[in-house]
Amino acid sequence: MTYQETLDWMFGQLPMYQQKGAAAFNAKLDNIIHLCNVLDNPEKKFKSIHVAGTNGKGSSSHMLASILQEAGYKVGLYTSPHLKDFRERIKINGKVVSKKFVIDFIAQHRLYFEYHKLSFFEMTVGMAFSYFAAEEVDIAVIEVGLGGRLDSTNIITPEVSLITNIGMDHTQFLGDTLEKIALEKAGIIKRKVPVVVSETQPETQMIFNLIAHQLKSHIVFADVNPAKGYKTDLLGEYQRKNINGVVATIHQLKGFDVPEEAISEGLKKVVQNTGLLGRWQILQQNPLVVCDTAHNKEGLELVLEQVKKQSYEKLHIVLGFVNDKDVNAVLSLFPKDASYYFVRPSIPRGMDALKLQELAEEQGLTGRVCKSVKKGFKKALTKANDNDMIYIGGSTFVVAEVV
Repeated sequence: MTYQETLDWMFGQLPMYQQKGAAAFNAKLDNIIHLCNVLDNPEKKFKSIHVAGTNGKGSSSHMLASILQEAGYKVGLYTSPHLKDFRERIKINGKVVSKKFVIDFIAQHRLYFEYHKLSFFEMTVGMAFSYFAAEEVDIAVIEVGLGGRLDSTNIITPEVSLITNIGMDHTQFLGDTLEKIALEKAGIIKRKVPVVVSETQPETQMIFNLIAHQLKSHIVFADVNPAKGYKTDLLGEYQRKNINGVVATIHQLKGFDVPEEAISEGLKKVVQNTGLLGRWQILQQNPLVVCDTAHNKEGLELVLEQVKKQSYEKLHIVLGFVNDKDVNAVLSLFPKDASYYFVRPSIPRGMDALKLQELAEEQGLTGRVCKSVKKGFKKALTKANDNDMIYIGGSTFVVAEVV
């Protein structure tokens, strides 16, 4: 198969959470354990840092990788979802996995995948672990896909675990309270492996302390002694919380020489070193156009605070969501004096733009329905003057269509 045919098979043959939602969720580790046994346990052949959390885990993972690259290490980075190309999920020192490796890995194991009905995510995790082992990385930063305890990545024993924060997202899988969600995220804490929590939250602090104590794991709440004086090229003041957790994680990492200069330079060069997209990404000036992948209540609160701090005459918002979000809860966060362009991201679970418009009008938000994300963006550009601002967001999949 060609690379495109391989991707088509991966996306189409088996359910994928990003495309299908709950139908793709496989809440057990049996498949990935068996697959890694077949692959000769690649997850045991490299050191790692494991990153979970509701918001900030992608940015934090990229920050960690950038810092370790600046320190001179060969660094694997596994994240999800991708924005433009599947290979963004699997990188070494900022360079995506080769098309040949993707093609060969699927071709070699396709019969096994079909017979055992592996999920898209399980296949991809197995591919990433195999790649990092084959390339002999010094360390890999592994971002949790969904939750923690039952996530396919949770078969590694990392050097350090990082939990960024806990918010109300994916409640249909992880639980309907912060405490229940925290229990799932805390599932990445391993016996005698230090764990860093980026943000102290009263609802979850006791849970993390209890589980860390049971597992004899040293726990650090990073915001108790915040990291001062660091700057990052990832725009948005909300990155300050991520910096706290990342710097504390580096300080807990034993056996690696990471000088202060590497931390400072790594935080300043995240995009350059890792190729991260979609985090308060400025697409153009005059009018100012910014996109951000924040897609739940906690994430959007932070991003919309950042929007308020910008200087503009009129605000235009190109907005779309997926069906399994509590859209009413997040629409109430959006400003009523902006012009809206309602769109549907082009995936099966994209929310119908007309339905979104109806829900938005109930919250006092008015705007027009556009046939696609690109047409919504184009319409916003025609309506905005040079002193206006256009914000594009609501879903990772909306952002993916404009970056």
